[in-house]
Amino acid sequence: MPSNIWLFDINRLSPTTSSADLSSHDGVYFGSTATSTSTTGSTNGRDGINVNEQWPICPASMKSQRTRNPIREIVDPIVANSRDSQRADDKEQISLALGDPTAHGNFPQCPAIIEALKSSLDSPSIAAGYVNACGTTEARDAVASYHSCPELQLNVSPDDVIIANGCSGALELAITSLLDEGSVLLVPRPGFPLYEVIARSHGASVAYYDLDPSTWECNLEHMEQLIIDQECSNMLSSSSPIKNIMSNRIVRGIVINNPGNPTGSVYSENHLRAILRLADRYRLPVIADEVYGDLTYGDTVFHPLAQVAFSMGNKVPIITASGLGKQYLVPGWRVGWIIFHDNACHSLEEVKNGAKRLAQVILGASHLVQCAVPAVLKPSAPSDAAVVLEWKKEIKATFDKQASLTFQKLRTCPGLTVTAPQGAMYMMIRIDCSRYDGAFENDVEFTKLLLEEENVFVLPGGAFGSTMDLFRVCFGAPTDILERAFDRIGSFCRRHYIVCE
Repeated sequence: MPSNIWLFDINRLSPTTSSADLSSHDGVYFGSTATSTSTTGSTNGRDGINVNEQWPICPASMKSQRTRNPIREIVDPIVANSRDSQRADDKEQISLALGDPTAHGNFPQCPAIIEALKSSLDSPSIAAGYVNACGTTEARDAVASYHSCPELQLNVSPDDVIIANGCSGALELAITSLLDEGSVLLVPRPGFPLYEVIARSHGASVAYYDLDPSTWECNLEHMEQLIIDQECSNMLSSSSPIKNIMSNRIVRGIVINNPGNPTGSVYSENHLRAILRLADRYRLPVIADEVYGDLTYGDTVFHPLAQVAFSMGNKVPIITASGLGKQYLVPGWRVGWIIFHDNACHSLEEVKNGAKRLAQVILGASHLVQCAVPAVLKPSAPSDAAVVLEWKKEIKATFDKQASLTFQKLRTCPGLTVTAPQGAMYMMIRIDCSRYDGAFENDVEFTKLLLEEENVFVLPGGAFGSTMDLFRVCFGAPTDILERAFDRIGSFCRRHYIVCE
């Protein structure tokens, strides 16, 4: 043990030892402040520690105490008593809750991404070494190339890319490099709860802007009013001179999730332009969560927000977060990225540098799985590119069919209102609780009773911050499972629905 570390047992000190004597030692103090008692037979003579002393409870950090998952808080009580073996009706549990496209094994992964990983394992190095904290050169170059748009002369540099541990890790880098304690991030409601979890974990907060339930587009009037209210409140409580108000702004950015989770919406270019005009008016950067990318259905077109911003003069800086997980059906591989699309004023320069420093805390995604990024984003041969395109076409066709099935089946359920999904793998359904028999009064009670009676598990809207009565379904399961689940939901709704005379 180093000579400058002292282990003290207060019970073995002289009764005349003062607190000043203790504080004068260059060491660490362990022990109780209780009155000295006999220590015969109760100490380890070698190190002087009283083995009968009770250890104090170690406090959890404030960051860990601020970190909570709202989905778990709502869902755990719902599923607490759910057990397949206890059911008399022999209905197996069907979960439409988990947003994992691989959960049922009905979607094949892209052959190009599998071959890339095999090739890396067969190479002499097997991609086993450390890499740059921001990612491998090849992966960053592929991401930059994929997100560039030559038609607009939008050229992304690999220096603007950071490879992260999944899109969730990318979002954490983006949010934590932008927010300080006490600052505010605007996020959608209903929306993916991770934005709030990250912000609150770091001592910041979120303000929810509403989505229009008829289209799930952003309610821009509500968003603007939130900005005004937050900044006015901050101005009144701030002691800073007027000239410093801009540098002390409390609202630091807006999160736009497109395609949307949990709504399945895909925003038109006109709507994205309206969002950007508002962001420009209030000089707010935008975090674009685009993890579902071009996973869209029918004639729906996905417009990357950075490209729309660039076409409008490149005024609004965009931080794009995306990844392989959902678009290429490998969520467990944990490969994501953020891209800093800065403006002519270099508004994101310090934020980007901060994100690079934060990236050094955990060295991003696995070196091995980063080797798969170029295989799908920047294939080296035309034949490889054709394989990727054909696979994506087939996957989108299957999701399109399942999205249509979900919409057609659930739109016939009495008391439910549905909006056809345009992208991602979700649909958000509205519940008119007033049209039922009183067995449930809100979305949480609806989902709980649905699980009890029909053994179908869906997520209530409250798990996504919603104040409306909603539930979300993920339609990634095979068609036969989806049909059984929707038939049960229909039976449940008809059983409790009150027919108006």
